[in-house]
This record gives sequence, structure tokens and C-alpha cells, in this order.
Amino acid sequence: MNRASTSEDGLARQLRGFGPLGILAAIFILLTGNIFIGDMIAVPVGAVLVLVWVRLSNTRWSEIGYRTPGNWLLTIIGGVIFGALLKFLMKSLVMPVLNADPINHAYHFLAGNRRMLPVAVWATIVAGFGEETLFRGYMFERLGKIIGTGLAGKLLTVAITSTLFGLAHLNSQGITGVEQAAITGLIFGSIFAATGTIWFLMFAHASFDLTALVLIYNNLETDVAHLFLK
Repeated sequence: MNRASTSEDGLARQLRGFGPLGILAAIFILLTGNIFIGDMIAVPVGAVLVLVWVRLSNTRWSEIGYRTPGNWLLTIIGGVIFGALLKFLMKSLVMPVLNADPINHAYHFLAGNRRMLPVAVWATIVAGFGEETLFRGYMFERLGKIIGTGLAGKLLTVAITSTLFGLAHLNSQGITGVEQAAITGLIFGSIFAATGTIWFLMFAHASFDLTALVLIYNNLETDVAHLFLK
């Protein structure tokens, strides 16, 4: 084994481990997340750093959920339908029960805003890829190494990642955003814990956000929120 190869193996071990370099890499990745340029131009820097970490640490892609699905078409269609239905149910049933404001004031500026529509659609795609890679793929791998991948470990991982996913929405969307994100995080996290694959969730997440965008853009939020509970 040559010296360069030994050096690369040493770096990989440090990044996979929980020594100073491994911890520093985790903190840097988790604190980066999606970076926004202007109002809505999202750049998934955190997720890209996860992919770089996977490559440099010699981690298997399957360990962050990047497994080839058995059927791409079913995965895409199923994810899109699931995400849209989940958003509809959250908006029309779950959030009204929690007495949430039907209007998402953080993004209400998108109502009828044709100029911002392409950028907003891009943001939904970035969220699907970026947040799932970070909160499900990467965090499940890291926490699994610490607390285990048995049933108890998976349940705890789902709880931790859902809580952090919810809190990540506090600054931009307030307590209502935290509640919605925490609930969807529990659902997405449970699916990931059960399946170990992330592609379905990426499409579901993007579809969830895209459905939210459709409701906001067409000023349908209040109508849908009062559909079942007046």
C-alpha cells in the first residue's frame, strides 16, 4: 500500500468516526443546510457536502438511503401522489385541529406572484433533494452509528431527526411551521427507518412543497383549511 493510499484511508476513518474531524464535519454539514440567495433562490449546500463526505469517508451510498429502487416509475409516481395527499391532509385536517393559522405568512408573497413562480418551484425541488439527504439520509447514518439501528435506536433516531427538522423551520415559519415540519418529519422518518431508501421521500417531499405552493399561489389556503373544519 502506497503512502497516498494510506493517507486517504486515514482521512476516511476520521470522517466516519466521531473524533475531532468527524465531529467538525458533522457540525459544519448540519449548520450549513440550504443557503438562500435573495428571497427564494435555494442552494442545497448542506446536501452537497453530505455527498462529498460520503465520497471522502468511503461510506457506502446505500447507508444514506441512495439505493436503486426496484421500479423508478412507481417510486416517482408514488412519491408525488403521497406528498400531494399528505399536504392536503395536513392543510385540511391536521393543522386546523392544532388551531394553526390557515395562511402561511412567510410565503404569502407568492400568492399570484408569477415573477417568483419559477424560483419557488426550484425551491421545492431543492427542498426535496436537500432536506431528505440531510435530515433522513445523513442524520440517520450518523445517529445509527451512535445509538444503534435496532428498533429502539430507529425510534429514537426518528424522534431526534423530526424534532430537529421541525426546529429548522422556526425562524422562517414560526411555531406553525415547526408543528407541521415535525409531523411530516415523523412520517418521512418512519418511512425511511422502515425502508432504508430515500428516493420515494425526495419525490414526496418535493410534491408536498409543490402542493403547498399551488395552494398559496392560487389563494386557496383558507378554503382548504376550512374544507372539513369550519
